[in-house]
Amino acid sequence: TRLRTVTGVQTCALPIYLTPRASRTRLGKAETDAAGAPRLKAWVNAPPADGAANQALIELISDALDVPKCDIEIRRGLTDRTKTLFIEGDPEAIAQRLKKVLE
Repeated sequence: TRLRTVTGVQTCALPIYLTPRASRTRLGKAETDAAGAPRLKAWVNAPPADGAANQALIELISDALDVPKCDIEIRRGLTDRTKTLFIEGDPEAIAQRLKKVLE
């Protein structure tokens, strides 16, 4: 999965395809969507109602990448399965942590 650095701020954009109501919460491997754009797959056991799945996703990414939950924001796809998370922090450090998680 490719992280993008947002100009002027130490922030990374992480595209994710989320599946709610899964049997267990986990991160999957990177894949490409129909347009060929890279994204990470994630599953959460929370339902998509009242933002529960979004909150579970933020907690999953926070735990996996060792980033505070307050530094993660869903900026695109609040009501869609395809989401873009913006993560504050050093892009290189976040990329290294993500690489370790996906190995």
